[in-house]
Amino acid sequence: MTSIALPAPAARRRTLDLSRPVLLFFAAFLALLIGLPMGWLVYFSLTDASGAPTIANFYTVVTEPQFLTPFLTTLTLAVSVGFIACAVATPVGWLVARTDMPMRREVRALVMASFVTPPFLGAIAWEILAAPNSGILNHVWRAVTGAETDEHLFNIYSLTGLIFVIACYTFPYVFVLVTNALDRIPAELEDASSILGAKTWYTMRRITVPLVLPAMLAGSLVAFLQAMTLFGSPAILALPAGFHTMTTRIWSLFQFPPKPGLAAAAALPLLIITILLLRAQARILGRRGYAIVGGKYGQPRLVQLGRWKWVALAVCVVVLCLPVFLPYAALIKAAFTRLPSDPLTFDTLTLKHLKFVFFEFSQTRLALQNTVILGIASATIGTVLALVIAYVTARQAIAGHRILGFLATAPVAIPGIVLGVGLFLAYTRPPLVLYGTLWILLLAYLTIELPAAYQQLQSAFRAVHPELEEASRILGATRLRALRDVTAPLLRSGVIAAWCFIFIGVMRELSAAVMLFTANTRVISVVIYDLNESGDLGSISILGLTMLIVTFAVVLLVNRLPGTGGPRPAGS
Repeated sequence: MTSIALPAPAARRRTLDLSRPVLLFFAAFLALLIGLPMGWLVYFSLTDASGAPTIANFYTVVTEPQFLTPFLTTLTLAVSVGFIACAVATPVGWLVARTDMPMRREVRALVMASFVTPPFLGAIAWEILAAPNSGILNHVWRAVTGAETDEHLFNIYSLTGLIFVIACYTFPYVFVLVTNALDRIPAELEDASSILGAKTWYTMRRITVPLVLPAMLAGSLVAFLQAMTLFGSPAILALPAGFHTMTTRIWSLFQFPPKPGLAAAAALPLLIITILLLRAQARILGRRGYAIVGGKYGQPRLVQLGRWKWVALAVCVVVLCLPVFLPYAALIKAAFTRLPSDPLTFDTLTLKHLKFVFFEFSQTRLALQNTVILGIASATIGTVLALVIAYVTARQAIAGHRILGFLATAPVAIPGIVLGVGLFLAYTRPPLVLYGTLWILLLAYLTIELPAAYQQLQSAFRAVHPELEEASRILGATRLRALRDVTAPLLRSGVIAAWCFIFIGVMRELSAAVMLFTANTRVISVVIYDLNESGDLGSISILGLTMLIVTFAVVLLVNRLPGTGGPRPAGS
């Protein structure tokens, strides 16, 4: 007797398809990860010390100068950084991606080095360079000009200095987005414009710039949000100068006696501003219907700069001096001289800071161990979570996928220090008490770094047509198996990039860690911040350089593993 029924094994596989329960589990985990601390923040913003409902916290935030002034300062800071980052990164990105400028690959790699550098470490390096009294650059200026010892050329302890330092370490976000967009523009579009008689600059204005505009706006928005929510750089540079940003003001509310209700209320305007900006960006880009349709396309032809290529290289070197060459040189000098302001001679060289950090300072080994464990764990778990959530939202796999997309991007609007408070409130009481363990820091890092990984993988999913997965499912594969065996390998470069983004972000993170650490859960960023309070710049420099070496080593190792786009074993 013949039959067209499916074989029993295939039927069993279909009944045991766990794709939907697994996807729902990830969705529930994301909802709890974001919703629990956010819920506690909202609760505390709307209640007083006794737990009674009140709007007094919001009234205080919108009427008291102690909040209004930092809020205006934060907006000034964020707008300035967003504009400067875009103005600097866009031309440098164009020179690297679309011209014959020499050493373009090296310039691109050095810009990424500035991305790896934590902004708070950059702020400390610029303290060494441009503090009004002890700064190396001011010492050199006084020696050259004969100026008095109380005169200075640079003062990093100012709003201008803070804007400058944060812009140095946020412009790589714009650079990466702009260069990636320029790399994807097909040569045929610009060739067609040239064939029709358009000059190079006209083609750039009418073809290239419109295609890159979304990346420029997205990069500027990222720079704006970074400047608005950073804590480390303002704490290091603004507080000694006598002014607050919103993050440092919120941090001050947790000094004794703590005022979590006011802190939660002060954080919500930052969230509202971010949501409005995201909506405005979507509207602006929604009206500009630029898209690239096609399969393989030719590499873009490089613009010939002629003798100007060396001028272009000199401009890039000057730009790179600000976030890379000068700060790194300052850290190395401070690490191996008695005092950062001492002249660099054989008499002033010393290894005492190195000896202190690695042999006498008891916190170093534990902090390094905690940082590396948290970095690898957060990057691995966060990449898997971001991959699944990006798949759910891109393929609309379950109901409520839009809500999941919002939750995955919402943490970008919350200052890390405020998120740390929400996690503290959520996990210092039953049924889940995590305070004092690495688990609470892991949750903090996952929450903070998820948006970058999610956006990276969501963009990658758009480049993979769902028909590839549908063909796999027609042949009997479940959603999870199609994701694992078909889609994930096609997204390999995006997955590795997301992993590296999270790992680097964990190494750079200070805001949440400074609220959640205990004696046994210190991380390197917290140890550096504590040492800065005592003014031990030599030890800070050793720890900072160690952090950079570990970060570069892990990222390079991951990118060189077989199967991740690096060198492959023979015969593979």
